[in-house]
Amino acid sequence: MSLQPAEILPYLEYVKMDGRAHSVVGDVRILPQAWIPQLQTKRDILVYLPPSYEKSARRYPVLYMHDGQNLFDDATAYAGHDWRVDETMEDLSREGYEAIVVGIYHGGEQRLVEYNPFPGKWQGRGEEHVAFVCDTLKPFIDAHFRTRPEHDATGVLGSSMGGLISLYAFFRRPEVFGMCGALSPSLFVGRGAIVRYAVSAPFHPGRIYLDNGTREPSARPLYDALREKGYRVRRHLKYVVERGGTHSESAWARRLPNALRFLLNDWRQSKIVEEA
Repeated sequence: MSLQPAEILPYLEYVKMDGRAHSVVGDVRILPQAWIPQLQTKRDILVYLPPSYEKSARRYPVLYMHDGQNLFDDATAYAGHDWRVDETMEDLSREGYEAIVVGIYHGGEQRLVEYNPFPGKWQGRGEEHVAFVCDTLKPFIDAHFRTRPEHDATGVLGSSMGGLISLYAFFRRPEVFGMCGALSPSLFVGRGAIVRYAVSAPFHPGRIYLDNGTREPSARPLYDALREKGYRVRRHLKYVVERGGTHSESAWARRLPNALRFLLNDWRQSKIVEEA
């Protein structure tokens, strides 16, 4: 990977570069135009650091999230509404939930290709994308930030096609990921290929969060399949249906806090102290 430590810049410097009004809070940094050898392209990577990061020597779980431009900043988000990941993480830190969040920009017109792990009717390069996250990006993040690199402290999250590729990554690379958040996942790709893939994959312990709104396609088929596979509700698996919820950044922002509480439950600081 061509990234060097000198390229880890305060997000403020990035703001100064483009002159737009930004809505980012907390410590968010940018790895500008990171080289992705598996896809032969470049992409911005954002890294959110928890409030206690500069005040402690702790190591933190890491959440890799897709559609990075939609996560932190209204100025870069689709339709001007971000997921409020930064505000949510700042709020959750007061409850003992802290994690490093790595936001990976999508490739614009290439998004559907890069997030599709089941090539067929649609072109798909999801396998290469997952290889980038696991084999190139994660080693860099682990080397330059105080992470907990073990699989049960590493999560992957996304919505829509980002939810699809997150599910695929969780089952494809169980040695890397022990948490998965799939908000409004695109289960229709390959006529439900991800459901069949999850059923056929070896069982590995982890936490899986699924959701959808009532005004969009349901994730229930995957939820039912995972329960039958042996994932225990409330321990391994959580499924939420939001009444009136739509396929939108604002809906995912509303559901994100509880999704993160579930995924990060084993890493809640007060719980770790109590059980130590």
